[in-house]
Amino acid sequence: MARTNVLLIADTHLGQGQAGRLLGRIAEQLTMAEMILHAGDVTDASILDALAMHVPDKRVYAVKGNNDHGLELPERLSFNVDGCAVAMIHDSGAAVGRTTRLRRWFPAADVVVFGHSHLPWHEIDVRDSDGHVQHHVNPGSATARRRAPRCTVAHLVIDDGVVAAVHHVPLGIQ
Repeated sequence: MARTNVLLIADTHLGQGQAGRLLGRIAEQLTMAEMILHAGDVTDASILDALAMHVPDKRVYAVKGNNDHGLELPERLSFNVDGCAVAMIHDSGAAVGRTTRLRRWFPAADVVVFGHSHLPWHEIDVRDSDGHVQHHVNPGSATARRRAPRCTVAHLVIDDGVVAAVHHVPLGIQ
């Protein structure tokens, strides 16, 4: 039985030499993570390098956000985590039509992780034609809450290829 805890992060907006700020905020969450997905607006490669030091086999995946100038990251990413089809994009577009749009962009994905709005989000879409379940998750931002009440990250738990849980975690004093 394969069970994987994936830490979801987005919109950190930190520069060179600021990785410690992020690591300090998410230290407890890192202890549970076996993989990290960053849904864009990393802004400096050193952030990804620092995160990689805290997960087995340096399993950190990231997509390019609108503020990731000069970073060589894909705009979209699709891969498999223990039998679960995962996709990532930074900007999912406007809230209106998001469900349909994500389903069109990533029809086979079991989970689509996105960022950009800094607002934590989790919805489940069940496709009428075949019952395929797709989770849409924005972890929020660990460092810049903007309109959200708190800074957040999320945990995605995959159990034998199936999404077993999605939990948003509020972080410290804002």
